[in-house]
Amino acid sequence: MFVGVDVGTGSARAGVFDASGKLLGSHKQDIRMWREAGGIAEQSSADIWSAVCASVRGAVQRAGIAPDAVQGIGFDAACSMVVLDRDMDPLSISASKATERNVIVWMDHRATDQAARINAQGHDVLSYVGGRISPEMQTPKLLWIKENRRDTFAKAGQFFDLPDFLTWAATKSLTRSACTVTCKWTYLAHESRWDDSYFEQIGLPEMPAEDYVRIGQTIVPPGTALAQGLTDEAARAMGLTAGIPVGAGLIDAHAGGIGTVGADPNRGPEATMAYVFGTSACTMATSADPRKVPGIWGPYYSAMVPGMWLCEGGQSAAGEAIAHIVKHHPAGVEAAKIAATEGLSLQAYLLREVERQTDDISDAVRLAGPKIIVPDFLGNRAPFADPTSTGIVSGQNLNVNHDDLVASYVAAVLGVGYGLRQIMEVQRIHGVCPSSIVISGGAGESNLIKQLIADAVDAPVTAPQSPEPVLLGAAMLGATACQAYAALGDAMSAMSAIRQVFVPSPGYGDVHTARFQAHKDLQKADFDLRDHLARLSA
Repeated sequence: MFVGVDVGTGSARAGVFDASGKLLGSHKQDIRMWREAGGIAEQSSADIWSAVCASVRGAVQRAGIAPDAVQGIGFDAACSMVVLDRDMDPLSISASKATERNVIVWMDHRATDQAARINAQGHDVLSYVGGRISPEMQTPKLLWIKENRRDTFAKAGQFFDLPDFLTWAATKSLTRSACTVTCKWTYLAHESRWDDSYFEQIGLPEMPAEDYVRIGQTIVPPGTALAQGLTDEAARAMGLTAGIPVGAGLIDAHAGGIGTVGADPNRGPEATMAYVFGTSACTMATSADPRKVPGIWGPYYSAMVPGMWLCEGGQSAAGEAIAHIVKHHPAGVEAAKIAATEGLSLQAYLLREVERQTDDISDAVRLAGPKIIVPDFLGNRAPFADPTSTGIVSGQNLNVNHDDLVASYVAAVLGVGYGLRQIMEVQRIHGVCPSSIVISGGAGESNLIKQLIADAVDAPVTAPQSPEPVLLGAAMLGATACQAYAALGDAMSAMSAIRQVFVPSPGYGDVHTARFQAHKDLQKADFDLRDHLARLSA
């Protein structure tokens, strides 16, 4: 048996899997987050680790297995930054100065100015992050800490990406995963090196001067067994056996990719793009050769599929954008009350209402009417790499009834789909041409959602067999670390499978093409307006 642990934005989850990839038991534990004005989002590494340990104990109990049946464990997490002092204790990054608030969450945009200044300098390294670095990445955040929390920067002993913090907490190994440092820290995995001149240029000369001791000196492929395995302390906290192998980790979206793109034996990874649809959404397309796509992160070497190049796009707000739309609709409160009386979440209730109002799932596009929603409420991660982009809702009227709420819900789902279509359209121009999408993540669990995404994107959407493909990807790391499989690619083939394929419905192509064009036109109008206002105020 193998345990996979996934730490997302709001919770830690663990799952127990057998060697075929069957989920035997899982458990979830919530994580606290502090949100403040200015795009601030902070967490506690101690709280996260406590939630991880509780989720592992719960998953093993629900699986009904003896703890010593677990032979390996792997971790994935959102790409948040964890700061520890030289004694490896939490070090505050917060204006509150609270020690427990030592994690800058991935979605925190405090470093937007630092990212803009880095991009203006145009270092060659940026060509491996799609041409523009994001404030969601770690070097802008690190520069922000240096400029705004000087004492913290000076006292810090380690700056971890969250997946690497978890493997350190489990093993006390400072080894970093090639996935995290390549995708979020500008490590050049294809050359096995950091670029000194980049850090010197952007104002972080301390990193090369100290030989990168605080951000990663030993870097290994995901799934590599770390140090002596699970420490006695971590084993006690998790209820597992000390010494079991722990695999180098993955970013959460990439774990979803590992857990899905090997599922179809008739398609290689180049033909299948992973789409992890959760609070945010990530697209991960692989190619045998490096393909530089403007506005798409990468190309990253061996950051997901071993030996292949990764192009990573995504939407900073996906499931969160849909939730935002329905929560703030005038009919949302009443609908939430009705849903609660039936034991449903608001979105589950709305999904049922859409199904009730349509004989054919694809005909749900008619319910949206003229509403077009561009869900860039947290900026546009791809393909524009513009953190200042804003969300757009068009087709509004004075209706505040239940039907208008359903229309807004459908339009929001389709808006996420059109954003995905836009990413694929840009990738295709530059030679990254997956022909199908394999979907994972909580926001994409519904068959109705999968069909609407297939229609909006005009590409087949594959549902994997596993109900928890992100957890499965993490478990594959543990299976590889303990050598149950010789390589991560072998685990991908053996532990994942396809459940169902959703193909675009004929007869709806023209309406989605028209709506997609309107989506792009509204984005351009938003950009032109913001650009014009900025020039007027300059």
